Amino acid sequence: MNILSAIEALGALAQEHRLALFRLLVQAGDKGMAAGAIADALEVPNSSLSFHLTQLRNADLILQERQHRSLIYRANYPAMNALVAYLMENCCAGADCGSETACEAPAQERKSA
Repeated sequence: MNILSAIEALGALAQEHRLALFRLLVQAGDKGMAAGAIADALEVPNSSLSFHLTQLRNADLILQERQHRSLIYRANYPAMNALVAYLMENCCAGADCGSETACEAPAQERKSA
């Protein structure tokens, strides 16, 4: 991933409804969700939802597929993983981030998202 793609992806996620939408699709897994089910789950009007879906699609964070009369949306896991890898590149001064390093905060200091 390059810096411009990372900026576009992070910009798309930097909005409350889009972040909630993306997290919902990540939780939905490979089966994805229909647009109507997303609107119901997030309590967002269809017109607003359409705008947010477009922003996430333009950032390549979600995929859209037509199934019969429905549009199904899925998280684009390879793009998500590429963004996380880009953010973590050279983390911890090159140390293995899986080990106990300065990169990991003690359990009591960690904050959940």
